[in-house]
Amino acid sequence: MLREGVIVMQSIIEVEGLEKLYKKKRALKNISFQVKQGEIFGFLGPSGSGKTTTVKILTSQLLYTSGRVKVLGSDPARSRHSEFLGKIGVLTDNSGTYERLSVYDNLALFCRLYGVADRRIETVLDAVNLNDDKHTLVGRLSKGMKQRVTLARTILHEPDILFLDEPTSALDPVNSGRIQQTLREMNSRGTTIFLTTHNMQEAEELCDRVAFLNHGEISALDTPQALRLQYGDRSITVTTQQGKQVVQQNDAGANLIRELIQRGDLLAIHSNEPTLGDIFVKLTGRGLE
Repeated sequence: MLREGVIVMQSIIEVEGLEKLYKKKRALKNISFQVKQGEIFGFLGPSGSGKTTTVKILTSQLLYTSGRVKVLGSDPARSRHSEFLGKIGVLTDNSGTYERLSVYDNLALFCRLYGVADRRIETVLDAVNLNDDKHTLVGRLSKGMKQRVTLARTILHEPDILFLDEPTSALDPVNSGRIQQTLREMNSRGTTIFLTTHNMQEAEELCDRVAFLNHGEISALDTPQALRLQYGDRSITVTTQQGKQVVQQNDAGANLIRELIQRGDLLAIHSNEPTLGDIFVKLTGRGLE
């Protein structure tokens, strides 16, 4: 479900029949999808499935072989580069920083490039939990802290669309939660987020809709809840006061629940909905690592 207060309008990303060939290898195979303004859209799959290739095409870092792509109403490959980049934020595996500069000076440099006031730096450092380290040289930071510096730089100019490629992959649970909260807050203010990840729990918590990418092809696309309902076995697990667990299909489970309630023997009821990871494995036969 979309966050309260977010108005979904036209498609802000449109992809139709997209293909990418590296020499003779097809990295993307005729993929099509749309992302609505105000969505958090998850592009999910294991390493090597084509997620990063897609992001680089959508952000004008890579040319595609065939198909049609529109981001913010125009083809990224043909957009006025500086104007286009001013409207998007990109976090990918090659989003570098200047290691001989402090965290603060890195962001100050990009403030000048984006035409953003320096007072914005404190806000983004707080969002990624780095205010206490703002005077540290980036080269002395851990991998996870460097990733947070890069994310701070990515959101510095409050872009219309955020393209995030595995944004929490190097982070501990506390900082992952902090970043996820920041993304929710930005989304509630209207920022569209295109999130690639193989972390299905993160996708369940953040995304309005998800697409499963497997060997360069989209295997499924829908809301997490719709996918769980479509591919689940619609069963429940009933636990009695004695700790016995019984799995029943939903239609048969009602009679058992009624009987246990009448006997005062019902302890708990759990719906056996699959996770997104379970569904991905069912559709593709592959794990997510």
